[in-house]
Amino acid sequence: MSDATLWLQLSAGRCPAECEWVVGRLAPILIRDLMAQKLAVNEIARTPGAHGGDARSILLRVSGADAERHVASWLGTIQWTGASPYRPRHPRKNWFVSIAAFAEPAADRWDDSAVRIETLRASGPGGQHVNKTESAVRVTHLPTGLSAMAQEERSQHLNRRLALARLAEQFDARAATQTRAADTARWRQHTRLIRGNPVRVYRGADWRRER
Repeated sequence: MSDATLWLQLSAGRCPAECEWVVGRLAPILIRDLMAQKLAVNEIARTPGAHGGDARSILLRVSGADAERHVASWLGTIQWTGASPYRPRHPRKNWFVSIAAFAEPAADRWDDSAVRIETLRASGPGGQHVNKTESAVRVTHLPTGLSAMAQEERSQHLNRRLALARLAEQFDARAATQTRAADTARWRQHTRLIRGNPVRVYRGADWRRER
């Protein structure tokens, strides 16, 4: 097993206040589970929700032996079933939040000349959640045209690092796709060689060349 460090983002997205309530209560459960696996967990940032104790977004730093394997079962959409704590008569009982993982971005991964970084005003669900400052960040890798954006956090610095982490994921996925394409091309060439017209044929125990 090898040590790894990654970021986990718990997010209510643009869902209602009940999902912020879920994020606020899910985080301690997640942290306890990961710490029970001997992982170090630290909260990096929190975007508060509309009610005390709730959170629209929580960013965790997780590190330790085999961290990626331990967090794998948490990644994706989490469903929380229960009555709304704010609208008791609301018919909806299922609330959904997401947990995503990112490799901790290296501060020096990208050459400044290869990446365009833009700041813009973050959009929100309305009312008090609309971000009045340019805290959202869009990053573009100029040589490839790959682009990523982050606007969940109130800190422009954290959004910048999240955007760079997402860009790195896209870059790695692109490289993996190119590798798979190269493997496929090699396999197709291999198949053509087997099924095509050979220029030499060897047969028999003495590897006699027939043509």
